[in-house]
Amino acid sequence: MTTTPVAPTSEFKPLNIGPMEVWPPVVLAPMAGITNAPFRTLCREQSGGKGLYVSEMITTRALVERNAKTMQLIHFDPSEKPRSIQLYGIDPGTVGKAARMISDEGLADHIDLNFGCPVPKVTRKGGGSALPYKRNLLREILREAVANAGDLPVTMKMRKGINDEHLTYLDAGRIGAEEGVSAIALHGRTAAQHYGGTADWSAIARLRESVPAHVPVLGNGDIWAAEDAIRMMRETGCDGVVVGRGCLGRPWLFKDLVQIFEGEVDYARPAFADVARAMVRHAELLGEWIGDETRGVVDFRKHVAWYTKGFSVGSELRVKLAMSSSLAELTETLAQVEQTQLWPESADGPRGRTSGNNRVVLPEGWLDDPYDCARPSLDAESDTSGG
Repeated sequence: MTTTPVAPTSEFKPLNIGPMEVWPPVVLAPMAGITNAPFRTLCREQSGGKGLYVSEMITTRALVERNAKTMQLIHFDPSEKPRSIQLYGIDPGTVGKAARMISDEGLADHIDLNFGCPVPKVTRKGGGSALPYKRNLLREILREAVANAGDLPVTMKMRKGINDEHLTYLDAGRIGAEEGVSAIALHGRTAAQHYGGTADWSAIARLRESVPAHVPVLGNGDIWAAEDAIRMMRETGCDGVVVGRGCLGRPWLFKDLVQIFEGEVDYARPAFADVARAMVRHAELLGEWIGDETRGVVDFRKHVAWYTKGFSVGSELRVKLAMSSSLAELTETLAQVEQTQLWPESADGPRGRTSGNNRVVLPEGWLDDPYDCARPSLDAESDTSGG
């Protein structure tokens, strides 16, 4: 453990999203196939329940149609308060119906709207990070969501734009504020960048300057350690941070974040034995949530490389861990790794996808007029949710 002095907590304020007060001003970013109830549980346990933890992306069509998988994805543990759902939708009417359903049935306490997904199968239909280019469509979706959400706060998450030649974030932020969103989160990359290169924090600062002060602006991108969150807030003036890939295989990052915002940091530097216990617990929670141990362990496989990053595990054991199909097998294999290994410096830093400089696939003629009334194809939105 290493202790680092930081600024007093009076420098930072709680994040106010409608009636919700979030302390510290830290939000878990929605990540498809990752931020399900088990992972949110792990992160909340580390933070002592502090912060805001958002579900993985839920498609409005699937929610309105009560798709079985989607209804499982919106299940929250009784200890989760407040409950936060991220919606992805391309049709204003369907988004409105989904927001009303969440409000009327008490399914969540907060709705976040996704306008940042850079995946080609989404952008080629005009959805995700392609959608804010159509300013009028964006406005209609936001208007329907806010009007139908009742007393629930509605927020939006977006990217800088499609590429450097087609930036949309300042217009989108202005429209969001005009339509009554309770907060705006900006990932400082374009869709073309995907997750490559370095996030442009200066764009977060420009958005904060251009949006009315009563609308909180959250920064997202390249928060790999607790100090990055503090640095982002100081450099950009943003009101809070959104943490995504930095917590992959490292749910204890949220413990670090709580501590740094509360004045003193005793960083979590778990030995491998601690990491192994967290891995087994994660897989166990997944099995309980899915209702099948084998499926839970299989779903956990994608987390193995993130948890073991930097540790001396060996290629043979890594393969075996990634092929585990039972808790007993996972536990037995983990026991074969040297348990006393200390947290390696190489375990810090970037995690997850890093690809960038991609050509963004868009519908034909999508960039011709940012104000026309074009609608994405309805099949841009799947009838299921998750990743």
